[in-house]
Amino acid sequence: MRIIAGTLKGRRLNPPANLPVRPTTDMAREGLFNILNNYVDYEDCTVMDLFAGTGAMSVEFISRGAREVTSVDINNACAEYIKSEAQRLELRNLRVVRADVFDLLKRANRKFDIVFADPPYAIEGLQTLPDLVFEHQLLNDDGIFILEHPREYTFEEHPHFWQHRNYGKVNFTFFAMKLDE
Repeated sequence: MRIIAGTLKGRRLNPPANLPVRPTTDMAREGLFNILNNYVDYEDCTVMDLFAGTGAMSVEFISRGAREVTSVDINNACAEYIKSEAQRLELRNLRVVRADVFDLLKRANRKFDIVFADPPYAIEGLQTLPDLVFEHQLLNDDGIFILEHPREYTFEEHPHFWQHRNYGKVNFTFFAMKLDE
């Protein structure tokens, strides 16, 4: 896995094979950031990366200048790997939280510019994530929530639905606080 752009462009993440993850492909990450580049000022951006896994998405945001990134994963091996990569890459603005995402969303007490979630595709409650993010007011006024999910899910009827993109088997649905473009 390589970092696609920014100050860490070309750096590689080499997670251990035993991590229970399904990393977002480089192609899908590049497509996602091509969209975000039109809407986001990374240097003033705070990000929450849910189900962070290898932390590749978190590192990509930091590489592009995000002010602060919080990576959340319940798996201890994933959390420890992200911490070790943050230390190796000298990322002082990456905070790692080992927690159940569904519990954390219900008790979170701050807002972010971007919340990204890449849950295990078979996880129970995947379809509730957009509602949890908006009910618990986790986004700033111009905030964006991005959910990676399998193709059998559709969120076009959600009141905060903004757009959907597909990159092979990877689907991203974007939700926004303010829908006026």
